[in-house]
Amino acid sequence: MNKTKTLLLIAAFVTLTLGSFIWFIVTWDPAKEQPIGQLTPAQIERAIA
Repeated sequence: MNKTKTLLLIAAFVTLTLGSFIWFIVTWDPAKEQPIGQLTPAQIERAIA
């Protein structure tokens, strides 16, 4: 593989990775997702009881 093809493949990979990350951020709806790593008050009450 020559240098140009290698650089084009790297550029395509970076573009795809950044594009998918941007798509994830744009379409992310926090109201539909459960918090990760945070306890809600109901979870704390169940853990204590």
